[in-house]
Amino acid sequence: MRGRVWRLVVFVFIVGFTLNLVGIVSHVAVSSLARRWFATPLPGAFTTEWYAYAWHEFQLPQVLTVTATVAASVTALALLLGFPAAYVLARRGFRAKNAVLLLYFLPLLIPQMTYGIPLATSLYRYRIGGTVAGVILANLVPMLPLAIFVLLPFVEQISESLEWAARVHGAGRWQVFRRVVLPLAPGLLTAGLLVLVNTVANFELTFLLSGAGSQTLVVALYYAVFAAGMRPIYSVDAMAVIYMGIVLLILVAALRFVRPTQMVFRLGGK
Repeated sequence: MRGRVWRLVVFVFIVGFTLNLVGIVSHVAVSSLARRWFATPLPGAFTTEWYAYAWHEFQLPQVLTVTATVAASVTALALLLGFPAAYVLARRGFRAKNAVLLLYFLPLLIPQMTYGIPLATSLYRYRIGGTVAGVILANLVPMLPLAIFVLLPFVEQISESLEWAARVHGAGRWQVFRRVVLPLAPGLLTAGLLVLVNTVANFELTFLLSGAGSQTLVVALYYAVFAAGMRPIYSVDAMAVIYMGIVLLILVAALRFVRPTQMVFRLGGK
């Protein structure tokens, strides 16, 4: 009896959540195509002119360029720095290993505003805040630990006997890392896609560090809604649809190559 009640509760929750999500997304999508929409179930006429309006009014070419630059740079740097760090944490045991892992985990655990404000203050003091470089550095704070924790179990699954065999045949450390460990780490794609998705969707740190020419799409969308001045709500909805479409494409690509069961975070040592 309890099992049936529990399944019914879960089913009702899933159906309610799905209907709520579909309702919100469909309302925004229809509104972005409406010429005018007042007190009727559906708009009386449809148009795509709001997408052209949003494209020019909100300077979307520049915003999308900045978004792509930030996302690609953060992903590349997180993988470049995170893979060696994950390799060392997976292969080496030392006394403070658990403390180091917990330290890496903190930016993922605590709200970004708690360390984002002092971080922004420091970067603005050195004139890095308000620039694309400042946005990249700020996003690296949580994304680098994310990459490390995603890569760590993948590195641990690589047998050390393969490395020993390569060293027996005369390979140096760099050759072992480049020719044995790196090709056997499918977690690079997993970590890269997850960092990419989270960077595109990251609002708090990007909002604190971005300037007029360094806003990503999610920050530009916020300013389009709340900045001073009169803007047609339909154009804001069009911009929101563009953002949702980009994030959806990235998520579809991520789910194509990444299984949720692959995301295993470990805090304990070996």
